[in-house]
Amino acid sequence: MKKLITIICIALAIVSCKKDTEKKDIDVEEEITEPRAFKEVEIGMLLRDSILNVRAIEILEKDEMLYGNASGGHGSYSYDSDRNSYWITPPYNINIDSLKFNFRAVSSTDNTAFFLSIGSPAYLVKQGASGKKIVYQENHEKAFYDSIDFWNNQEGIAIGDPTENCMSIIITRDGGETWNKLSCDVLPKTKEGEAAFAASDTNIAIVGDNTWVATGGKASRILFSPDKGKTWEVFETPIVQGKETTGIYSLDFYDDKNGFAIGGDYTKAGDSTANKIRTQDGGKTWQLVAQNQSPGYRSCVQYIPGRDAKELVAVGFKGIDYSNNAGESWTHLSDEGFYTLRFINDSVAYAGGSKRIAKLTFR
Repeated sequence: MKKLITIICIALAIVSCKKDTEKKDIDVEEEITEPRAFKEVEIGMLLRDSILNVRAIEILEKDEMLYGNASGGHGSYSYDSDRNSYWITPPYNINIDSLKFNFRAVSSTDNTAFFLSIGSPAYLVKQGASGKKIVYQENHEKAFYDSIDFWNNQEGIAIGDPTENCMSIIITRDGGETWNKLSCDVLPKTKEGEAAFAASDTNIAIVGDNTWVATGGKASRILFSPDKGKTWEVFETPIVQGKETTGIYSLDFYDDKNGFAIGGDYTKAGDSTANKIRTQDGGKTWQLVAQNQSPGYRSCVQYIPGRDAKELVAVGFKGIDYSNNAGESWTHLSDEGFYTLRFINDSVAYAGGSKRIAKLTFR
């Protein structure tokens, strides 16, 4: 399926960043079941640049973030507590043998970054303290990868559009040194026109050994593995589908039971018909929520950590929206457009979009 988004998403090589890849790095004392009612979001612009088009963010620590940028550029954002100041590195390119990369997804282990390209040939670049190298290449004319994530420092997964009759899924078990593509014999068969969207690098959700993968297009379903990609099954969803531009654009799970997905049709951004779905049984069944209620199309949804699966934020090029009742209803907080975001605690997130990177503080 021809992609509708033309930006590149990559991230800075990680030299000495500490990150727990088995759980999100968040500052939460304990689970709090009483929902809040945010009324506004403070948008602190960290960087404005006409060349920025950010759709992938990776949180390293509380005040450290990697971001991707168009034209192969990438950089980082950090907070220096000693100097009480922020700094941002300028974008620069990854160059290997004069190859032209088009990265839209990024992930990391404790000391290594991985950049996944779209298009054919598809490349996966590993970069760390010892340098950078291509660890996976796929030359199939239909190759198009959408998202990447890690279960731990040794095991990771990336997903892409089908080249045969199943989704493209590659897996590493050795820290990203080698990646192997799963055979369609062990994966659910795709339906006609089923693929995925490279909208916000949130096609994959991981909780422990459990993994969920969202597809979209003429068919939009959830692939599920309970054992880090060894076995798979597929679940139907009621989200809008049937066109190349419809379906799930973003997926998140709070725990092994509660998950949320959002999307719609980006060509009809105001349409809120069947574009938000929720599960409470680990993805086996999904229900439509906020049917025919705002927001319409959004490219990214994330649970707010430590809020007992009640509070969510969704962003897209039409603005920022918040729910405090597990997605049953939503409050529109801002018309400022962003493509993707990641939370660092229960009230602060980093967000990337067109010509901007920002720190969002919810109040």
